[in-house]
Parts: sequence; C-alpha cells; structure tokens
Amino acid sequence: MNTEETNTEALPAVDDNTVILDTAIQRGKSQIDSLTLRKPCSGELRGVHLVDLLNLDVAALLKVLPRITSPSITATEAAGMDPADLLACGNKVAHFLLQKSVRTDASLVA
Repeated sequence: MNTEETNTEALPAVDDNTVILDTAIQRGKSQIDSLTLRKPCSGELRGVHLVDLLNLDVAALLKVLPRITSPSITATEAAGMDPADLLACGNKVAHFLLQKSVRTDASLVA
C-alpha cells in the first residue's frame, strides 16, 4: 500500500465549514476541538454592520459566532478563543457573505 494513500485515508473528512481549533474551548470537563459554522440568515446578522464582518471586526464576530456555530458557543467562550481560531472563523463568515459568482472569481485569483 502506498504511504500517501495510508495518510489520506487516516485523516477524517472535514466539512468546508468546519474550523479545527488550534486551542480547544474548555466547557466544564469536556473540550470543543472544532466548530462547524453555517451561513447566517439575515435575522442572525441583526445589530451588526456587514462591512464589520467583512473587515473581521472582533466585536461583530463575537456577536455573530454564538448564533451560527455548532456546537453552540456562548459569547464568553467566543471572547476567550485563540486569536488564530477567531480569524479562521471570521474568514468563513466573510466567505458566507459573498455571492456565489464573487466566490468563484475570488478562488480563481487566489
């Protein structure tokens, strides 16, 4: 068996909307090692300026993340996240706000 095949088979499939956390979120005796984000509905964006989310504004992300993560996290847990993990989640949120045609164009440039 090829070594590359073995390594790829051993890795679990990760959803595009899942962020593997560098620093797990501690919740009681358990840990949250990954968060799955879903595209927010317009109502879940209330109280937040869309441009703030696109600019990865921390306050805006801390308001929206508890509304769209699975497992759900609290605002306090979101505020305690590792900055690298917050940035990774913010990138997913910003990606959700783009139209499909823009996402396709952006992926060609990157």
